[in-house]
Amino acid sequence: MLPPKPNIRKRLALWLCMSAWQTMVVTGVLSVGLWALPAAAQSLRKQVEAPVVTDGIVIRVVDGDTVWVKPVGQSASKPYWRIRLLGMDAPESCQAHGREATQALTKRLLQQRVTVAWHKPDVYGRWLATLSGPGSSQDVGAWMVGEGHAWSYRYKKDVGPYARQEQQARAAKRGLFAASDALEPRVFRRTHGSCRSAKARRGG
Repeated sequence: MLPPKPNIRKRLALWLCMSAWQTMVVTGVLSVGLWALPAAAQSLRKQVEAPVVTDGIVIRVVDGDTVWVKPVGQSASKPYWRIRLLGMDAPESCQAHGREATQALTKRLLQQRVTVAWHKPDVYGRWLATLSGPGSSQDVGAWMVGEGHAWSYRYKKDVGPYARQEQQARAAKRGLFAASDALEPRVFRRTHGSCRSAKARRGG
């Protein structure tokens, strides 16, 4: 003997109850999510807000376009800022003229007071910024490119902010532009990889 078929009305009522319950759950989740959006957006804005301090002392030069800056008047317990100079691209430390670019920036900025014009953080956690000084309003990036220690940073058809300084350095064959086969860092990285990976391959 076959078991009796379930009551269609009961099945329909059960289905409607489950649908209503699922709708309430989804609505509740969406409500919580929408309520949290302003707080999340505010938190994100706080993370990318530029520092208030605009004057600092360069305490370390990492390479030809990256430095650490200690804000003036700040205690040692507070964070320093790792800054990537905006609009220029210095040679990698392991490529030709990389060491000279680092030495030039070190000689000019180490333990010197600079003024910082903040831009935004990059994907590596550094702040992109323009530095001026020391003792003047001269743009450090413009000086580095003009002396032949870096390229004006290009992106697609944009020749970068220091194209004029680069043209002058090329014409005078200053620094890295004395070599006709000087490779821009992005080209060097595509061909040889990063300095860290190159060191690992050498077993250093």
